[in-house]
Amino acid sequence: MKPRQVRYSYAAPAKRVFDVVLSAVLLVVLLPLILLISLAVLVFDGLPVLYPAQRMKAPRQRFTLLKFRTMETDRRRHEVGVSGGDKRHRITRLGRALRRTRLDELPQLMNVLAGDMSFVGPRPPAPRYVKRHPGIYAEVLRSRTGITGLATVIFHSHEEMLLSQTRTAAETEQIYVRRCIPRKARLDLIYRDNQSLGLDLYLIYLTAGKLVPLPGRRVKRLSAKARRVSH
Repeated sequence: MKPRQVRYSYAAPAKRVFDVVLSAVLLVVLLPLILLISLAVLVFDGLPVLYPAQRMKAPRQRFTLLKFRTMETDRRRHEVGVSGGDKRHRITRLGRALRRTRLDELPQLMNVLAGDMSFVGPRPPAPRYVKRHPGIYAEVLRSRTGITGLATVIFHSHEEMLLSQTRTAAETEQIYVRRCIPRKARLDLIYRDNQSLGLDLYLIYLTAGKLVPLPGRRVKRLSAKARRVSH
C-alpha cells in the first residue's frame, strides 16, 4: 500500500480526552458487571479469569491486551494465531455467551484508560501479522488501535463466518491472512482518512446497536464504499 496524505478531522489530544473520560465513567458504571463476570469465569471455568494477549499498538510497540478468558487453557502449546473453527471445541459455554455479546472485551476499558488503545480504531494485530505484513500495518497503525471501528462494524460478522468454517490451524491462518487482513486494512484506511468525533460516536453507537436494540437507521455515510471493500 502506498502512503497517502492523511487529514484528521479532530486532533489526537481531543480524541484522547474523550477516551479517558468515557473509559473512566464506564469502568465505574460497569464495575458491578465486570466483577460479576469475573466471578462467573472463576466459578465455572477457573483461573485465570483474564486472558492477556500480546498485540501491537505501533509497528514496533507491543502491549498486553486484556480480555475475559473464553477458552479452555492448553498448557501443552503456545497460543498463536486467530480463533477459527479449529479452536471451537475449546470455547467454554460461558465463553460463547461472552463472545456473542462481546462482554469478553470489557477489560479493554483498562487498555483504553492506560493509553494503549482508543474506543474507535483498527483492531490491534498480533505481532506475527505485523512482522509478516509490515507495509500494510505501517499504514494501519498510524491510527491508535481501538475496541471497535469501521472494520469491526462492517466486516466482523463476515470474518467470523469465514473462520468458523476452518478445521485446522493452518487453514485458519491461510484464510485470515489472504481474505481478512487485506479487507480489514482497507476499511481501517477509510476510517483513518475520514475520522472525526462524529464518526467515532456513530461507530460506537453502531457497535452498541449490535448488542441492544437502538433507534435510528444504520450505516449511512461511508457505507457503500466500505461494504464494497469488505466483500
